[in-house]
Amino acid sequence: MGMPRNQILLVDDDPKLLRVLTLRLEAEGYGVIATASGDEALQRLDNVRPQMVLADLRMPDLDGIELLSRIQSRHPSLPVAILSAHGDIPDAVRATHAGAVDFLTKPVDRERLVGCIERHLEPGSEPASSWARGIVTRSALMQAVIEDAQRVARTDSAVLITGASGTGKEVLARALHDGSPRREAPFVAINCTAVPADLLESELFGHRKGSFTGAHADHPGLFRAAHGGTVFLDEIGDMPAGLQVKLLRVLQEREVRPVGDTRTIPVNVRVLSATHCDLEARVADGRFREDLFYRLNVVRLQLPALERRREDIGLLVTHRLEQLFAEGRPRCRYSPEALDVLATAPWPGNVRQLFNVVEQTVALAPGRTISAALVRKCLGDTTESMPAFDEARDEFARNYLRQLLELSGGNIARAARLARRNRTDFYKLLNRYRLEPSQFKPQDDE
Repeated sequence: MGMPRNQILLVDDDPKLLRVLTLRLEAEGYGVIATASGDEALQRLDNVRPQMVLADLRMPDLDGIELLSRIQSRHPSLPVAILSAHGDIPDAVRATHAGAVDFLTKPVDRERLVGCIERHLEPGSEPASSWARGIVTRSALMQAVIEDAQRVARTDSAVLITGASGTGKEVLARALHDGSPRREAPFVAINCTAVPADLLESELFGHRKGSFTGAHADHPGLFRAAHGGTVFLDEIGDMPAGLQVKLLRVLQEREVRPVGDTRTIPVNVRVLSATHCDLEARVADGRFREDLFYRLNVVRLQLPALERRREDIGLLVTHRLEQLFAEGRPRCRYSPEALDVLATAPWPGNVRQLFNVVEQTVALAPGRTISAALVRKCLGDTTESMPAFDEARDEFARNYLRQLLELSGGNIARAARLARRNRTDFYKLLNRYRLEPSQFKPQDDE
């Protein structure tokens, strides 16, 4: 779930000042993640997603500007303010040019500190749990998506949600609607592949009675049904080409023309869309209109596959078990061995597949404890996909070295420099992983 209150990541190598600022911020109602170095702050960011960072400028090893640069490369939308005991104008300019949202001189008085935070947290910001309660997560990857979604929810911008099938695109779309000013109006979703192509236009924009065979009454269409609210177009990449033109016109003119009608009708909706396919590739090969793509892709939110957020599997399993119990199923639990199987299994169908397996195991369990054998049976006896630590490390190192050799064209000096290793150590690594630099040298044209 979302964090219970706004979290501030505080970074300062002075333990006394760190304590004072922590107490001051907690007294103002903020949650504080206190860290004593830039490296510690980066480690914490791997597991938590604060709403803002306050970092000291001058720290050993990793100073505030370098920390700011690294945070921006990982979390470009996370606001970072720099603190300094010196207040030099060149430092302030350097911090601002590096992307800091503010520069505060120590000692920072309460009004200045709170004012800085309130300015750079989103106005009217609220904990994600109040509007994204359907998103179950403790993953830093998902927390980053939720935070970006919280920012864009309050706007009327079109949002394109991408991700593999089963990652929860409609759940995120619903959260965007619930976090928007349109939350009291309808949220209307349609899967563009679930309706026959010849009926999709009528389903979206409506039709007049008698406009085609089977049109026995006027139909307003989903855009008019969602007036004042949100329309969610799932699998937009599969929309027929002829209908793409009409959708583009609706987005541009903000009005629909029902099938069989000569008049247009104004509509006021926000459009969210989603796809599992590569829309840029479809634009390139002419299967999707470029102008429509840019209309829909004002903001993009990318949902990670379940294999990239395995720390959420236990939470998701518990959530699904509670849902099933609320529906009248028996209250079940998984044995520790069964949980290990779930945690390491491949999940090509992502959260949807996980929920399906949980429901299957609850239905088939002879008792209240679900065994590892039953989980394997419902998974189709799939073997574990998570490799052992040594295997994963070796595979990463081999691929990393291969990329360096490809980038350098087999030039050992350059590859070692890119890896920040001396040539002797680099040769040892190549020997360990059986990589031959000559295989990566460019071939002369004959």
